[in-house]
Amino acid sequence: MDLSLPDPCADFDLPRTELTSRALRFVADAEPGFLYRHSVRSYLFARALADLQGLRPGADYDDEVVFLGCVLHDLGLCEQGNGGQRFEVDGADLAARFLREHGADEARVAVVWDAIALHTSDGIAHRKGPEVALTQAGAAVDVLGRGGEQLPPGFADRVHAAFPRDDLAYAITDAIVAQALENPAKASPLSFPGQVLRRHLPEGTLPDWHDLIAHSAWGDQPAGKAAGAGTTP
Repeated sequence: MDLSLPDPCADFDLPRTELTSRALRFVADAEPGFLYRHSVRSYLFARALADLQGLRPGADYDDEVVFLGCVLHDLGLCEQGNGGQRFEVDGADLAARFLREHGADEARVAVVWDAIALHTSDGIAHRKGPEVALTQAGAAVDVLGRGGEQLPPGFADRVHAAFPRDDLAYAITDAIVAQALENPAKASPLSFPGQVLRRHLPEGTLPDWHDLIAHSAWGDQPAGKAAGAGTTP
């Protein structure tokens, strides 16, 4: 396997270990170009955010683990990672297999698994440690621009010039929807993929929370509407 960094990665200060090089090559070969470029940008943005927070690689977080979490985080949207679970979990499982095959220890595999499985989970990822939090934050900057205003002037332009966006937010939406239409089990109603899919189906096809509780087997009713509620015996 050629472990040299694909251009234009050589223009950025990426972690240079055998494992990171193998991971980058694996993703470059497995994913369509728009996902590969998104994965690299996610790391570059994650590291920039870490710098802004005063976090030091090797002291406050494991830079190699952040790189692996970011670069591998969307494997569930490529053909090789497309299994029967929501894409975040399929991707985390494939990443874990890849890391074990290349000698990563179980503690680091577990952190990368969490980083990938939780990268769409606002309000949870940031409580799981800096590597998980930075993976989620880097991906959020790249997809939504959330937090991008904190980046150093010109940094995002430099990253985008090296790794073009290709209308990423819509391309990744299309990938999630395509998987879910083929296998609805990948987009359960209350999941992130379910939220993405709902806009692409006729109204009412995929239930939301209120639909689910309205059809609960227990027959619960809204406050004040239960039989006999508010009446005097």
